[in-house]
Amino acid sequence: MAIRLAIGQFNEIAEEKLRFAAQLGVEGIQMNNPILPGEHRWEQADVRRLVERVEAHGLRFEAIENVPTHFYHRAMLGLPGRDEQIENYRATIRAVARAGVPILGYHFMPNSVWTTSREPLGRGGALVRRFDLAVVEAAGSDPGRLRPFLPTRLGTQASMPLRSPEEPPLGPEEMWANYEYFIRAVLPVAEEEGISLALHPDDPPVPMLGGVARIFDGPDGLRRAHALAQGSPAWALDLCLGSLSESPGGHRAVIDAIREFGPRGAIAYVHFRDVKGTVPCFDECFIGEGNFDPAEAMELLWTSGFDGFIIDDHVPLMDDDTAWCHRGRAHAVGYLQGMIRMLQLRDSQR
Repeated sequence: MAIRLAIGQFNEIAEEKLRFAAQLGVEGIQMNNPILPGEHRWEQADVRRLVERVEAHGLRFEAIENVPTHFYHRAMLGLPGRDEQIENYRATIRAVARAGVPILGYHFMPNSVWTTSREPLGRGGALVRRFDLAVVEAAGSDPGRLRPFLPTRLGTQASMPLRSPEEPPLGPEEMWANYEYFIRAVLPVAEEEGISLALHPDDPPVPMLGGVARIFDGPDGLRRAHALAQGSPAWALDLCLGSLSESPGGHRAVIDAIREFGPRGAIAYVHFRDVKGTVPCFDECFIGEGNFDPAEAMELLWTSGFDGFIIDDHVPLMDDDTAWCHRGRAHAVGYLQGMIRMLQLRDSQR
């Protein structure tokens, strides 16, 4: 199966989005943290209803990315109750796999993705996401001043920790121990069910936020996680090029990750986006104006043997666009389609 495109990053299926996918000419969809019944786990029948709606439109249900953070925050933090959460996560893996979804994406960021502002800093005044560590540091360690930087749709904010100055920080080796405990418990179930668990790099890729260490802030962390999986066919990456581009390595981190994990067959799917600048401060941007050359990245994915799907992920908000950024996504998908077509033409002429 060759590289293909999908649309995603929505949590409810609307007929309009399925028609939009068909109109753009993409082959499938991905959902992020879908709104489903269940406070602790998902059930097969509920996931299956989503799959059937997508397939009825001639589209492939490619992946689910993320369960709510409160499904497994105790596992990420090593807190009492983590074994119960892990058992529910194992049940969710079975439900997703048996419903016909081949990939379950996840992150290991207990307090999730941080954004310090959204400003008209993009090309032509487009609204873009910015992260600036100086703004975070200026807010101090008061959880009340930090909480506005956290997302509101990836789980209950109560499950996203912000440690007060009186609490000791959760360091990287503690987080690595928590990740190893978690992944060793869930990988065997994924192997049994024939589903891939796809790890997303940290966003933003800084060493610590809110008193909690971030361990997947670049290729080194992904390399260590891959080694912990001990060759499991169920372990893979949701290779977010934007998150890698945000890291201190910038362009080089993107290229190195593709070259290393592509030939290993360890990339389940790709978020194809970019930023201007790297941590401690970066702005998201349109494809083609950021840190890496999109044509170089796509060509490397193509020649590495990657045969999964690509989504655009985040895009700038253009004038008169919708909250989900239909205009920005159409631009990104068209850009990606053009690059893929050029590679197909090149190969057909050899």
